Amino acid sequence: MSKLTDRMYGLLAEDEDARVCKDIPESACNDQPQAFMAHLWSLTLTKLGDSLVSARLVLPWMLTALGAPSVFISALVPLRESLALLPQLFIAQQMRQTPIRKWFWVVGSVGQALSLLGMVVAILLAEGTLLGWAVVTLLALFSLSRGVCSVAIKDVQGKTISKTRRGRLSGLAASVAGFLSLATALVIIFAPEYTNVGQQGDAWLFILLLSFAALLWLAAAVIYASVPEVPGATEGGGNALVEALKSIRLLWQDKNFGQFVLTRALLVASAFAIPYIVVMIQRSGEGSLTSLGGLMLASGLAGMLAGRFWGKWSDSASHHVMAAAAAMATFVMAAALALYVLTPELLAQQWLAGLLIFSAAVAHHGARVGRKTYLVDMATQETRAQYTAVSNTVIGIVLLLGILLGVLESYAGVEAVIGLLIILGIVASLRALSLPNVQQD
Repeated sequence: MSKLTDRMYGLLAEDEDARVCKDIPESACNDQPQAFMAHLWSLTLTKLGDSLVSARLVLPWMLTALGAPSVFISALVPLRESLALLPQLFIAQQMRQTPIRKWFWVVGSVGQALSLLGMVVAILLAEGTLLGWAVVTLLALFSLSRGVCSVAIKDVQGKTISKTRRGRLSGLAASVAGFLSLATALVIIFAPEYTNVGQQGDAWLFILLLSFAALLWLAAAVIYASVPEVPGATEGGGNALVEALKSIRLLWQDKNFGQFVLTRALLVASAFAIPYIVVMIQRSGEGSLTSLGGLMLASGLAGMLAGRFWGKWSDSASHHVMAAAAAMATFVMAAALALYVLTPELLAQQWLAGLLIFSAAVAHHGARVGRKTYLVDMATQETRAQYTAVSNTVIGIVLLLGILLGVLESYAGVEAVIGLLIILGIVASLRALSLPNVQQD
């Protein structure tokens, strides 16, 4: 098994001698193939799970199909994104006091699985407003568990996976998960007895999706437990609140880190782009790309094709990846807005709608891979957990403010929202270009 692992690592990481060991302990160098493959499979399973229970697509579709009030739908994305980020400042301090940190990821993954299984029970037993409350509450628990995993995996990855290999790890996982989610979308498209809105099969479709996603997270937890992690430093322990407030000072005490966080905050434009592009497509006319399976198909195809490309590029210049992704998202939003205003009947065409959704998803993948790789490579073993927690907490607040976009849309229309996101995208691209290249350090 060890030889097979080494061979697969050499092929996938393009590291035949398995001795590229930058910025990781020497004791972890020989175990890097096993760590790389365990990370790869765990990330692939959870990324596939994310596509099956997307708060941008699947959960809103589910609540609409099952008759929950629309007020719950508007809360899904802010809760999903912000609650996965905001508590991380405090989680990182607790993690700092534990030498082996992979178990935080394992527990967080199990927590996400249990939250999804709770949603299955809610679908079976509740409806309407009660179903909405149950899904939103369980999504909050899911997101909090996700926050634990987010801090843990960056810290563990920084101790077990070398620089110049982390980006392609994320890219490979995104590509494989994209391929699998593409296959899932095709199953949904060609299973009309489950996908016709209003039929009894709707509930069973979502029960199957949520149950399968829960199994993916449980399997990922088992695999991640095998990561060969060396003990990390535990100095600096203390009161979580006090230490968290001290960590916030990094934003202005560490200039490069502060500039990165500002750039990442501007990159939220790519995160909000897809839902609003979908809104414009839906308002322009019905088409197969506005169906659940069609949207999953476009997103899965983007992940399959874009992940490895962005990952390899990130290993040499992740700030350029962030800049390119922001520019691409900006162009897609501008094109969609122009079509929506000038020729909405053209925007409703299936091939063009699909191209826009695909392109926006590619850009979003680039922004995610680029900023994750940049953060891990910028930090050291001593600062990685704090950097991750501070950055994610700030971005969590920014994402929570995304609720205000709904207010803007209600008063000024979707055109004003897209216009604001375009401006943010332009500034994000320029700011990313001005960041130092941490891969050359």
